[in-house]
Order: sequence, then structure tokens, then C-alpha cells
Amino acid sequence: MNDKRPNGPTRDSRDDRLRAALRANLARRKAQARARAAQGGESDDTDADPTDQTKKDE
Repeated sequence: MNDKRPNGPTRDSRDDRLRAALRANLARRKAQARARAAQGGESDDTDADPTDQTKKDE
């Protein structure tokens, strides 16, 4: 088959950039998960069930 991507240093640098971007994304997501876990029982209303009537505003 004919691969349209170059196999030289351009491809290697692209692969390196993609790996770095994936690594940074993973680190950011892990940090977000740690921050959410550190908040404990606190949660915002985005996860709340709209049919739940226990949190009525008066």
C-alpha cells in the first residue's frame, strides 16, 4: 500500500508532538480528577437529578 505520510524526520517529530500532547492531556485530566476527589461530598448541580425534589429553593 502507498502511505501518503512521509517516513522521515517529519513523521517522527509529529509523533513526538502527539505523544507530548497526549501526555499533557492525561496529566491535566488526572489533576482534574484529583481536585474533584479532594472536594469530597461537595458537588455542583450539573450532576443533580432534575426530578429530585429534596433540594427545593424557598
